Amino acid sequence: MGFRVLRTEQADRDLEQITDWYLTQEVGEAGLKWLDGLEKSITSLASLPFRCPLAREDKDFEAEIRQLLYGRAPHVYRILFTIPDNETVVILRVRHGRQLAMVPPQ
Repeated sequence: MGFRVLRTEQADRDLEQITDWYLTQEVGEAGLKWLDGLEKSITSLASLPFRCPLAREDKDFEAEIRQLLYGRAPHVYRILFTIPDNETVVILRVRHGRQLAMVPPQ
C-alpha cells in the first residue's frame, strides 16, 4: 500500500523559492538534475515514510515530525513531514539544513 503525499502551501512556497534560487544561479544541467532529484525524494515518501528518523523539531510539536535529508554538504535540505494517518504523508516544509529549527505556531 502506498501513501498519498500532500504538500502544505508553505512547502510549495519553500520549493518555489529553492527552484527560483537554483534557476537564477545559472546552474545548468547539474542544477536541473538536483531539482529533479529533490522532487523524486519527496515522491519517494509514498513508500516507507517511517524509514525516516524523527526531526529535531519533533519534541516541540504535538504531531510526530520526521525528516528526509536530500543533497550533499553544503547543499543538504531537510524535507519535514508528518504522517497523520496510515494513508497520508504531509510535507510541512523543505528547509536548508543550516536554517534554524521550525517552531510551532503560537
